[in-house]
Amino acid sequence: MPPQKRKGSAGTSVGWPAIGTEEASCTPDATLAHSNRERREQTGPYRRSLPALIAGARMDISSTLAAQIEDASCEIVRFDAELGIEMAPYGAVLLRSESTASSRIEHLTASALAIATTEAGEGQHGSNAAEIVANTHAMQAAIDMADDLDLHTILALHRILMQDDPSIVAGQWRKEQVWIGPGSAGPRIADFVPPDSGRVPTLMRDLTAFMGRDDVPVLALAAAAHAQFETIHPFPDGNGRTGRALVHAILRNRAMTRSTTVPISAGLLADTGAYFDALTSYRTGDTEPIVSMFCSASLRAVVNGRTLVSDLRSIRREWAERLKVRKGSDALRLADLLIRQQVVTTEVITKELGVTPNNVARIIRPFVTTGILIASRSGSRGRAIWRSPDVLSELDSFADRAGRRRP
Repeated sequence: MPPQKRKGSAGTSVGWPAIGTEEASCTPDATLAHSNRERREQTGPYRRSLPALIAGARMDISSTLAAQIEDASCEIVRFDAELGIEMAPYGAVLLRSESTASSRIEHLTASALAIATTEAGEGQHGSNAAEIVANTHAMQAAIDMADDLDLHTILALHRILMQDDPSIVAGQWRKEQVWIGPGSAGPRIADFVPPDSGRVPTLMRDLTAFMGRDDVPVLALAAAAHAQFETIHPFPDGNGRTGRALVHAILRNRAMTRSTTVPISAGLLADTGAYFDALTSYRTGDTEPIVSMFCSASLRAVVNGRTLVSDLRSIRREWAERLKVRKGSDALRLADLLIRQQVVTTEVITKELGVTPNNVARIIRPFVTTGILIASRSGSRGRAIWRSPDVLSELDSFADRAGRRRP
């Protein structure tokens, strides 16, 4: 008697399906500046993807992969529990570090100083740093709205991420054909062509149904949901960052993380080639590479996250010794603030500490005297801003570790 096929929660018994394709035709937009060669090259038929519905698809998990999932899941839960009792101020740093790594996968890079300056309200509008800060806001929103993994939440994440980009309509499904890879005039030579925009609403409803399943290990569910999201490519831009924010919403929704953000994107960043190859394998019906990639990325993320938190704790202890101020003082409250917000202004300090502007100079003085803070006059309208070189250096070191290929 043949083995029985395990059924998904939707009642089906099909295995994980590969995407199909359909033929379409491209005529480059005559109003855009493309060369005659590009127009000829991009005029004519091409094939775009037809992603399958996955709400009830069976995910076969080998014993080896199941062990990987178990190890990675336990490490995530353990890391979350370690920080649960002292999340502030480390949670904000981990969230921003994850946002920075996710943006870096999309080739959006900025120094820790540029990002922190933008967070303090003194950055340059439209810069990479501003996009990374917007991504941080989107990831925080994903965590805040994790109780409802529905279409409204996904649209809201994209709206928060892309609301300052005038070139697209944020928070709405795309209305045009998009593609990944070469070819600015059309999709005929692209590496991957997502489905027709008219299919997006149905595919996204199916994806949210899949995310509601309880018969798939959480980390495998998050990896497959992310890969399906990237295959659908429901937005004209910002899909990668929105899709990785969605991963954190799933982890929080399933209580794998309760307090912190595990910088999984920082783990993926260590080998983006393998990450993109895993997405390609997923589209052939093989889910194992992307699930395995998420497991290894999670383990790497926990190691890097622990190192970052340990280094920040050391900095914080050294500051307390240098400052020599009493417990509960405004100075120690400022020290905590600087761990999570490394560039501050008078406005930031008054808002975060609840002090008057007249008291800021008194609170800041010992930090400047001991070199914990460095002042500059590069703020808007020549206002003073202060930066913490110790913490900024650690954040840049974290980014370097995240981007370093594994041996």
